[in-house]
Amino acid sequence: MALADPTGCEDSTPFPDIIELNVGGQVYITRHPTLLSVPGSLLWEMFTQRSARSLARDSKGRFFLDRDGFLFRYILDFLRDRRLVLPEHFPERGRLRREAEYFVLPELVKLLAPKLSEQNSLGDDQCQSDPEEPSPGGDAARGSVSPAAAAPPGTQPGPEGRRAGFITIGYRGSYTLGRDSQTDAKFRRVARIMVCGKTSLAKEVFGDTLNESRDPDRPPERYTSRYYLKFTFLEQAFDKLADAGFHMVACNSTGTCAFAHEQTDDRIWTSYTEYVFYRE
Repeated sequence: MALADPTGCEDSTPFPDIIELNVGGQVYITRHPTLLSVPGSLLWEMFTQRSARSLARDSKGRFFLDRDGFLFRYILDFLRDRRLVLPEHFPERGRLRREAEYFVLPELVKLLAPKLSEQNSLGDDQCQSDPEEPSPGGDAARGSVSPAAAAPPGTQPGPEGRRAGFITIGYRGSYTLGRDSQTDAKFRRVARIMVCGKTSLAKEVFGDTLNESRDPDRPPERYTSRYYLKFTFLEQAFDKLADAGFHMVACNSTGTCAFAHEQTDDRIWTSYTEYVFYRE
């Protein structure tokens, strides 16, 4: 009768030199010594203290990790050469630091910590699109509305510590008037709703409904006029702004008229309208 393994492992089969990983659906291939390069880390513990059979695998036999597959590339790069190299205007520092904490990589956590503690560090580099001139007294104005600084002793900051700022909603619309001013099915046709303002505020309000394809990787503290929404209902945009505590403070509109057909009295009106919202 075989004796039980004193280490508690079900299988003492050694790991191969080449390891295939499935991290959140992303496949990575690396060497076994790379995963062991930081003693005491989670990967070191998994691939030295556990057996190959006890680790989760996908349908193709790859070792499976239920973590962010996109960010794992930076974890693996750090394991290879102990350096942190990120793309310009990298917007995922907070999430990458969380992954570093999960994988028990204190040196990487330390490298990521300083820029998280400086509010404007992510926006220090000049952007290539929509450059902005620094507004006089802008930093002082932002500091004056900081919830933590403005709250008297013994009181709490504003709801969820939300920051003040402006968001402008713009859209081009059209409608057709026929005989006797009867409207047809194209009444108030909205082609696209544009969003202008600070990136961090726009993402906070509109979340996944914000289309960033025209201005990707914009730092949170920079401004943009190139975002637009994935829906075309103005009321839906207004509801989201109201839920986030914004109030409309101004609006303007321009319009033109043209005849749809020379032989009829049908007229097509087109307009461009902007609504300005502010949150204290």
